[in-house]
Amino acid sequence: MTDEAIRVFLVDDQELVRAGFTMLVDSQADMRVVGQAGDGGEAVEKIQVTACDVVLMDVRMPRLDGVEATRQLNSLPKAPKVIVLTTFDLDEYAFAAIKAGAAGFLLKNTPPADLLSAIRQVYSGDAVVSPSTTKRLLEHFAGALPDADTERPDLKDLTAREREVLIEVARGLSNTEIARLFTLSEATVKTHIGRILAKTGLRDRVALVVLGYETGLVKPTK
Repeated sequence: MTDEAIRVFLVDDQELVRAGFTMLVDSQADMRVVGQAGDGGEAVEKIQVTACDVVLMDVRMPRLDGVEATRQLNSLPKAPKVIVLTTFDLDEYAFAAIKAGAAGFLLKNTPPADLLSAIRQVYSGDAVVSPSTTKRLLEHFAGALPDADTERPDLKDLTAREREVLIEVARGLSNTEIARLFTLSEATVKTHIGRILAKTGLRDRVALVVLGYETGLVKPTK
């Protein structure tokens, strides 16, 4: 294990599930479990005094669920990145958690290698868990989105190219696909996305997907 190991915090109301995740995470040289909690309230309390980078958050728990816990964690000065875990695809709880600031979501039956990869991706900030799946979630629950014919003021600061890139991110395209579409290098696409995040004050790619739908830049598929 390196000194730069990714610090992972586990939140699930089933002790057996937490034990399994602990064994998986601690088996990796570049990550370690630094704490765990059995519900959202306990998680928020512990994480305020436990330095961690990524939280694996069960979405359905007693007392305080994963959605509200994610919202509270996202308001902390040094907020960890949250991956919510759900049993069902296209789950309204997962949608709500993404709206609350989660970096993405995974199904609980995700293969171990994919879970570990997701932790690394979210930690690095280079990619977010399944932006295309986030897009499907938003389209599925489009009725819950506010009417947004008027743009948020911070979008007016975007250049024409940044707006184009934002639209494609919201449509679920990867950096490679966006680079190919606009005949750009992937490094240039990453620079554009970084500037979009800075101008909008958002944390990650999933938040940009949500923004694209909320502002009407991208319309749900009929």
